[in-house]
Amino acid sequence: MRIDLVTLFPAMFAGVFGSSIIGRAVQRGLIDIHYTDFRDYAADKHHHVDDTPCGGGAGMVLKPEPLYAAVRDVYGRTAAYAEHRCTIIFDPAGEVFTQRAAKELASYEQLVLICGHYEGFDARIYDLADRLISVGDFVLTGGEIPAMLTVDATARMLPGVLGDAASAATDSFFDGLLGYPQYTRPRDFEGKAVPDVLLSGNHAEIARWRHEQALLTTMRHRPELLARVTLSQADRDFLEQQTKTKENKESLRESPENAIMDSI
Repeated sequence: MRIDLVTLFPAMFAGVFGSSIIGRAVQRGLIDIHYTDFRDYAADKHHHVDDTPCGGGAGMVLKPEPLYAAVRDVYGRTAAYAEHRCTIIFDPAGEVFTQRAAKELASYEQLVLICGHYEGFDARIYDLADRLISVGDFVLTGGEIPAMLTVDATARMLPGVLGDAASAATDSFFDGLLGYPQYTRPRDFEGKAVPDVLLSGNHAEIARWRHEQALLTTMRHRPELLARVTLSQADRDFLEQQTKTKENKESLRESPENAIMDSI
């Protein structure tokens, strides 16, 4: 996959994309990352890329001319990707970035990520984007950090990027659920033992336990996610039983004569 980052601060990406899994993927040629500083495309001698907002107001707004020139130059240099390209602007009005979006983006041969700054874009710049993406309901100083996040999550979906191809399939959100609890050695740590099922060697039972734990973790921490996934009847029966067990324990705890239940 080719990734083109259109940004005022290309140096911000060096540490993130030069290290760990993404760094190795770049070295192996699985990801081809390029940077375009759109300040280089400003027409005036001072290389201004922003100006005051029409109608007044605080802050500065990114001008359309440098960004259009930069993106068109990227397109011209990468014409072979035209049919399999997605151009993204990071913006609070965009779709919230999810694992599903990462899977979708991984199907393209080229991503062009436009990183804004200052008080935002001239509205005419949005015509460049195929998708608007938001990484959450908070404010950042620019689109560089959202771009790093998007590239990292998307790259994990590409064949060969992860050392173990099965790793991505066990990530939280891959199938719409949170991940199951993981354990490693030692078998017992300060009285907290690895669940026996994980040491049983029974792969079918281990898979069942992990799936049920993923359901349980999702129910406890992000129950709204359960409405977005297709649950089997066995899944529904398991969650219903867990809910009843929880309700019974809470009911017993309310009775002073059953205070012993607090230790469960």
